[in-house]
Formats: sequence, structure tokens, C-alpha cells
Amino acid sequence: MKTIKILTTALVGMLFIYSCGGNEQKSKDTAENKAETVEEKKVPETIKMGKGVGEFTEVEVSDPLNEEWVERGQAIYDMKCSACHKLTDQRVVGPGFEGVTNRRKPEWIMNMITNVDVMLAEDPTAQKLLEECMTRMPNQNIKPDDARKILEFFRKNDMEKAGKKDEAINS
Repeated sequence: MKTIKILTTALVGMLFIYSCGGNEQKSKDTAENKAETVEEKKVPETIKMGKGVGEFTEVEVSDPLNEEWVERGQAIYDMKCSACHKLTDQRVVGPGFEGVTNRRKPEWIMNMITNVDVMLAEDPTAQKLLEECMTRMPNQNIKPDDARKILEFFRKNDMEKAGKKDEAINS
């Protein structure tokens, strides 16, 4: 019994010495890992420009609105978005869409629609919205062409809401 206690004590002592030893190398490794992590986490230029992360880096918007796209965008919104998002500033599950085209660049909106998982992982604005709403937006598998039509619908919604506010102010 005494021999087991001595062996156990010796083993614990060796483990203690081993775990405490080599701190200089561990510190150096940790510093190098931190430097590599900072390098890996360089912010993409599109995020710096407010365009988010995804395939959309340049989106041209038309004036006047493409009414066919608006109609298709509304149909997609009604089917895939309206349960969680309203066209007002009211937050339901997700934020309301009123004014979204004034607050966000077209590229950001389309990247959020089509690339939600990466946007939530990398884009600070999307991450802030996730913190506020506390519900992760599901990937709706919306194709890029359909995302452009949703954007056109949002543009029309924002133009109409702005017009109504102007009418109310001028009344």
C-alpha cells in the first residue's frame, strides 16, 4: 500500500513538472498563432465598403423601377420572407424592411439574401442584427436572379413609404 502511494506521488510530481515545463516555447507558439489568426482575419474589402460577403460586389439599380421585377420580387417576399419580416419598420422575428434600401447597399442586401450563413459568420452588420433579433435567418436558397427582383421590390416599397411620409409632412 505504501509503495502505491509513493508511485502515485511520483507520477503526480512528474506530471506537474512536465505540465509546467517548456513555457517559453508554448508562449512563443501562442504569439505566433495569434499573429497568424490576425492575418487570417483580415477584413474583406467588400465588408469595409458595406457590401457584405458574397458574389455581389457591383449591383446596378435602374431608374425607373423594373415593374416586372417588382412583381416577381413581391411574390418571392410573400412566399419566403413575410412570415418573419414586415415591410414597415416593425420587427417580427427579423427586422422590418422599411428603409432598408436607404440603410444598406444593394450588394449587402443581395448578399444577405443569397449568402446568409457566411454573412452571419463574417459581416459585422449582419452579426449585429443577429444579436438584436436573437434568431438566425434561415437560408431560403434564393437564386441570385430572384434576389435582384426582391431588391427591386424593396426599392419600390421604400419609394412608396418615403412618398407617403412626404405627403403627410406637406399636408
